[in-house]
Amino acid sequence: MPADYHTHTPLCRHATGEPEEYIAAARAAGLTEYGISDHAPARPEPFDDWRMLESELPAYFEWIERARSAAGPLPVRAGMECDWLTGCESWIEELSGRYPWDYLIGSVHYLGAWDFDNPKWLGRWKDEDIDQVWTHYWKTYAEMARSGLFDILGHPDLVKKFSHRPTGDLARFYEPAIEAIADSGCVIELNTAGWHKPCEEAYPHPQFLGLARQAGIPLVISSDSHAPGEVARDFGKAIEWAKSAGYRETVLFEGRKRSTQIIP
Repeated sequence: MPADYHTHTPLCRHATGEPEEYIAAARAAGLTEYGISDHAPARPEPFDDWRMLESELPAYFEWIERARSAAGPLPVRAGMECDWLTGCESWIEELSGRYPWDYLIGSVHYLGAWDFDNPKWLGRWKDEDIDQVWTHYWKTYAEMARSGLFDILGHPDLVKKFSHRPTGDLARFYEPAIEAIADSGCVIELNTAGWHKPCEEAYPHPQFLGLARQAGIPLVISSDSHAPGEVARDFGKAIEWAKSAGYRETVLFEGRKRSTQIIP
């Protein structure tokens, strides 16, 4: 199985399980590598209630080392999922020097002050212009790609999580973002968690995935697991999606350097 690089820990306050349980699940799934990438601290603190605090970074490093101790020959890679926020660049650069990371994931969960994928604010969607939300989201996603701060860009069309989509051909939103991602050289993820959200569809949509492949954008497959039982969830289906889009390999990371793996 490909590597699973997008996984969480209880430090984010919405995941469960111990390092040894996640490693057991990764080994049972036959993963090539296992990566840990919990939600990075953000400033000013407290920023929200679904990420670790800066003071908890040592506990995060300990979690990673516990996982490595339990993993035996299974490579365990260290990462973080960092939110792309207004003015965050210097903080991300500082975080990148706090540990010998193997990769950093950049994600858009916020549009301004609105964490739009948080069920807490689900009622707000009925008052929003969906075309404007999508325009804002994809413009923000392209800016994140162009920053050059990240190795992997997370769940590309997370904005569809609650099944709010504009009418018509969505390529008008996808294509400018794909151009920015291709120019940046970043990797995108095929994130299987979407199959278990209201949209009932992995991130990104097959149309986006096909356009990304045509643009030469590399791929990883991720579970976005928040419990041991979610590690490598739906990877078989994701592999079918990736192959249908034309992908024949996924990316591996070590020390923020890349290699490739043939998709089984």
